Amino acid sequence: MSDYHEEPGPSADAPLIPAQRREMILRQLRRQRVLSVSQLTEILKCSHMTVRRDIALLEQEGRAFSVPGGVRIANQLYSEPSHQTKVIAEQEEKQRMAPEAAKLMRSDMTVYLDAGTTTLCLIPYIQSLSGVTVITNDLTIVLALTDSPHVEVIQTGGILDHKNRSFVGGLAAATMNNLVADLAFISASSWDLQHGVTTPSALKIDVKKAVISSSSRNVLLATSSKYGTFGMYRITGLDRFDTIITDAGLTEDAARGIRKLGVELILA
Repeated sequence: MSDYHEEPGPSADAPLIPAQRREMILRQLRRQRVLSVSQLTEILKCSHMTVRRDIALLEQEGRAFSVPGGVRIANQLYSEPSHQTKVIAEQEEKQRMAPEAAKLMRSDMTVYLDAGTTTLCLIPYIQSLSGVTVITNDLTIVLALTDSPHVEVIQTGGILDHKNRSFVGGLAAATMNNLVADLAFISASSWDLQHGVTTPSALKIDVKKAVISSSSRNVLLATSSKYGTFGMYRITGLDRFDTIITDAGLTEDAARGIRKLGVELILA
């Protein structure tokens, strides 16, 4: 016996129009979180192909996210993993994304590196350039650049987030409000089309917003595994970024939805 709540399906003489089908899918997902294609064909009384088309459109709109054999609704992130956890996660994906990000950097640039283990992978590329100024709120990045005297480093200061080895809060934001970066690489623990870039930490809001406002070009650098999740606090919509760099695990429908915003999308 299935455990989903079945709503009345369409009658033979009154089939649901596409918009009604998609709204019914969303209503079911709010109850069940994840549904299979087979479950949805039973609920909607339609073919697998029709259900898959509806799922693809919902994903393009950022309202639901495909999984093997089915679909899920966005997952809420209540806390971020520690630096120690993140540094060993998805190493291959991060290493593939780093050279794509490096193509955007030039000598004599002022570059902001947001706190995160993905941005940490950019250090070797920065060290190969000349005249670069790095602004960062990440303690590990600062330490990684201490033996690179040709790289000027500006640390934002602020409240130390011990778990993530980064500086956050109003003081960090105040520093960014007095600086201008040519290029900013923004990290994200959760992102999708519907919610944009979000965070479960209130102390990260002001500094990320200040960076985005003070940079000439903003680049979101985030792995695809974080797509389709959201935190309590919204930073900005995806359309605020000039470029998004993620790994090739992002689905085609999600990629299509992002490109419709006019944002350059790079899949490493």
